[in-house]
Order: sequence, then C-alpha cells, then structure tokens
Amino acid sequence: MKKILTTLFILTISTQLMVAQNIKRANHLFEKRAYLDAAELFLNEENKTQDVYQKLGDCYYFNTKMSDAAQWYKILLTKYENDVTPTYYYRYSQALKGIKNFSEADKWFKKYNSKAQLLSDNDIETLSFFETLNSQIKISYTIHKVPINSPGSDFGVSYYGDKIVFSSARNDGKKYDWNNQPYLDLYEAEIINKDSANVTPFSSKINTKMHESNAVFTKDGKTMYFTRNNYIDGKKGKDSNKITHLKIYKAQLVDDNWTNITELPFNSNNYSVEHPALSPDEKQLYFASDMPGSIGSFDLFVVDINTDGTYGTPKNLGSKINTELREQFPFISSNNTLYFASNGHFGMGGLDIFKSEITNGTVATPVNLSDKINSNLDDFAFVIDDKTETGYFSSNRAEGVGDDDIYSFTQEKSYFLNGIVQDKNTLELLPDSKISLLDKNNKTISSIIVGNDAAYSFEIEKNKKYKLSGSRKLYVPSEIEFTTDLNGDINKTLNLQLELYKDVEKEIVEENGKTQIKANPIYFDFNKWNIRNDAELELDNVVAIMKKYPKMIIEIGAHTDCFGSDDYNLKLSEKRAQSVREYLVSKGISNNNVKSVGYGETQPVNNCVKPGMCKQEEYDLNRRCEFVLVN
Repeated sequence: MKKILTTLFILTISTQLMVAQNIKRANHLFEKRAYLDAAELFLNEENKTQDVYQKLGDCYYFNTKMSDAAQWYKILLTKYENDVTPTYYYRYSQALKGIKNFSEADKWFKKYNSKAQLLSDNDIETLSFFETLNSQIKISYTIHKVPINSPGSDFGVSYYGDKIVFSSARNDGKKYDWNNQPYLDLYEAEIINKDSANVTPFSSKINTKMHESNAVFTKDGKTMYFTRNNYIDGKKGKDSNKITHLKIYKAQLVDDNWTNITELPFNSNNYSVEHPALSPDEKQLYFASDMPGSIGSFDLFVVDINTDGTYGTPKNLGSKINTELREQFPFISSNNTLYFASNGHFGMGGLDIFKSEITNGTVATPVNLSDKINSNLDDFAFVIDDKTETGYFSSNRAEGVGDDDIYSFTQEKSYFLNGIVQDKNTLELLPDSKISLLDKNNKTISSIIVGNDAAYSFEIEKNKKYKLSGSRKLYVPSEIEFTTDLNGDINKTLNLQLELYKDVEKEIVEENGKTQIKANPIYFDFNKWNIRNDAELELDNVVAIMKKYPKMIIEIGAHTDCFGSDDYNLKLSEKRAQSVREYLVSKGISNNNVKSVGYGETQPVNNCVKPGMCKQEEYDLNRRCEFVLVN
C-alpha cells in the first residue's frame, strides 16, 4: 500500500511539473511573439485561467484568425467580463466584425467605449454607418486581383518608375516566429496584364535575413526610404526586453547599385519607426511610430527634410488623425491627400483605409473610404496615381490568395455639371438662388444656395436623366432637363437663367416697395367681409396667375381707411383677408401658397391718417387688398 501511495504521489508531482513547464513554455513563446506556437501549448491547458483565455484569443487575433479569436474571447468575457481590461471588449468586437457578426460587435464596441470612458457616439452601428457613408461618397472603385500574390504575405506597394516594389514572404529563408512565415523581403514587379507579371527580388544590398518592407522612392529614383528590423552590418539591435524594433533606413542609387544605407536619426532601439511616405514636393517624410509622446499604440508623424539632407524634429499629426489605437501605412498623393490605415477610427473591422485632405499643413477630419474599398478584416497600404486614378492597396480579406494580398483598383471618374445662375434679361449674377439637381423621378439629389459668384457644381453619373431646378425670391422658378451620355458629359457647363415675375407678367408690378399681383379694388359691404360677386371677377384673375405658377406664394394683405377705431379696423381687415384666402383656396390654390394678414389702418399709401384731412377718393386708396409675392 505504501508503494502505491508513493507511486501516486510521484505521478502527481510529475504531472504538476509537466503542467507548470507547459505553461512556462507557452508564456515564453507568447512573450517572444511566437503566437501560433504558443497557442498550441495554451490549448493543452486543461484548467484554463483568465490569463490563458486572454492569451489564446490574442494569439489568434494577432494573426487575424478571427473565428478562433472570437471563440476564446467569448469564453473569456462570459467567465470574466467584470475582471478584464477594456482592451478585450474592443478586441472581441473586432473579432466579431471579422466574422461579420456586426450586431454583436456593435454591442461590445459600445461596452468598450463605456468602460474605457471614451468620448464616442455610443449609438453608432456598423451597417447603418456605412449605409449613410455610401450615400455621401459618390466615388466608386473597380477592384482587381493582381498576379503578383503568393501563398504567403504580400503587401505595401510603392511606385518605382514604371514598376512597383512590394513586400513579400515568398522566399525560403528563416521563418518569423509571429506567423511562421519567412521574413519579408522587397520585390519589384512589372505587371504585364491581369494574369501575368514579372516578379524579381529587389536589390540584395537592401534585402537581409530580417524584415524589409514599405519602401518609397524619390521621383528621380535615386533615393529610397524603407522599413527594416533594427539590423545593419549583420548586427541585430534589441531593447531591454530583447525586442527588435523596426527602423526606417535611407539608401542611395549609385552606378545602379543601392548603397550608403543609413538609419534615420530619429530611430531608436526602444521603439519602432516604420512605413515611410514622401510629400509631393519631397520636403517632408511621413511615417508611423510608437515613440514617446504617441497618443495610441502607433501614431502618424511628419518630419521636415532639410535642404542639407538633415531632418527636423518629428511632429505628431495630432488627435484629429491619431487615436488611442493604431494609425499606420501613410501615403501622400500628388494632390496632397493623406491616406492611412487605422483601427481606432470607426470602421468595418480590423484596419480600415481613411483619407484626409492636407491644406496649408492642416489635416482635415479623416473620412473612411467605406466598404467600397474596406472589408471586415485588415485593409491598408493604399497608394494612388491621381493622374490615372488607379492604385493599389493590401488586404487579408477572405477571398485572397494568401495571408495578406495586394489588390489593384481603378477609381471611377467623377463627372460634374457646372454653371452659374443669372437674370435672363440683364445677365446679372443672382447670388442666394437655390439650385437643385433632381433625378428622372423628380427626387432631389442635391441642393445648394449659390454664393456671391452664383456658381454651382453637382456630381453627376453617366447615362442618366436629370433635371436642374432654380428658384429665387420674386423670380419665376426655372427647370432644365438633360441627359448625360456614356461619357458623362464631363465638366459640362449648363447656365440657368431666371426671370423676375414682373418681367414676365404685366399683371405683376412693383408698387409701394412691394412686388404684387395688381388687381382692381376689392369691395366689401359696410361692416362685412364676405366676397361680393363683383370681387370674384378680380380674384379669379389672381387665381389664374397663381395656377400658372404653382410655386408662387403670396400674402393677402387687407387694409382699411382711418374711419373707426384702430381695434375695429384691425379685426375687420383680418376677417376680410381671411375671406379672400378662403376664396382662393376654394378655387384650387394650395393652402400652403397663401397666407392672410389684416393690417387695419397701419399702412396707408398716403397721408390721409385722420378723418377730415382728405377727399373721399383719397381715403378710398387706403381701403385696398394687396396680393404681395412672398416667393
């Protein structure tokens, strides 16, 4: 019996030692960022702790295996929701987006915002957000798979003369612990057509046994900046935790050889500097970094390139661009638009591509490129040739060939209708006019109030029927129907001319500072307000004009002479104005097009403001009914 107990004791101790060694080994691999190898060991843990669930989810999350990540984060949050940091609420929401469970993802994203105490729209929902965004963004993209992708990771295109340069893990070198793929090298390619390309390794002076990625070249092709691990002259640099960070290096082309490889002075062994991008004038370098002073885990920075080849002090692009999470892969187009990838700004899931206009060094609020480009996984490294409106981006979306893949795109051209609004007779500009673009069903697409230049511009689509509508106070509304052809009538000019009502209708005149439909006096019996038969003839003329112009709006103003008290005259005039209004409405004029006001004796057209001052016919002038144009 004693031997049996001793044996069981030894087995128990041995099992405990094996479990301890297993978890120790798993944690070591996790710290080394060998996530997939670590995951295999964490899976063997029978009594999984909160820490194991967290790390299991992270191992898959960091390799964009979102189905597995969501599975383990779900268990983590079911068991330990009140104990985890807000980070895991966020990662679970992103993993759920990665499997297109957007409603559940939105729920956990709201919890993340609340627990992290972030100032964010807590009611935002992914699908409705992109539905609204797509109604505002008219640009469309045609996306193509390119023939340069491999089963491994391919990403980060840059333009290099008539070729492109990109990063790839297609070589047979040493594998990177993070994802068990070979270390990245740079490759250059000449794409022949959609099915074929010539791909060759970039310079052996640049490629090493470590990572190289995300190169950018000056226009003359003689200088390049690129990202590499902290590795030069065969030596690998590490921080105090034995982590090898990324740095940006500069190289020069001398006699067709890349040489003079030097690291930039703001690199460090203690943080990463990556993803270089040049401004159009090549006087500034943009990049991503987690250097001290960053808002999030990675921020975008810009640094001046001085004429003597030195560099200024890197400047953080600020909280309009950078968030508490990741901003990476900047690119500056020729029209000075910043494109970048972020998982901090609200998006479809993972990294999304955003753009921000740069004006006089100031960046505009970023705009998501929408699901016309972005997917529910990572989308990044966007570059565009503004002249041809073509470019490339990278993504690990489900339909790809390998891990990360490169896609080309064509940005569909934007077509515009331009013009000015004028007075038809004087050709004077008419600022403050309202101009609207309508579709073939008379549904308003867009409306503007033109400025002092009276100019308008609307984006239009090819092969569509439209209507251009213009209106202005005291002017006859005008409409022009037109159709765009298959080419979109690019930048077509269509001026809109409006006419004053008084220039079109002789019955419309300007009197007493008012534009009004001129009518003979409308008579009422003493102390009465019902419409007499002789008044109907005059009112029918008003009806005819208003039916001719269905958008015309008038004010019926009834006035009295000075006989009688002020209160009596005011009430009598209100009743008479209302009677006239009711008559016009009974003849088919819209309620919305007429309003009635009684002015009593407050607006005489002469100085007959007291009894006994004037002849009777002069008092008669003040007993009137005016039909003043409001619109």
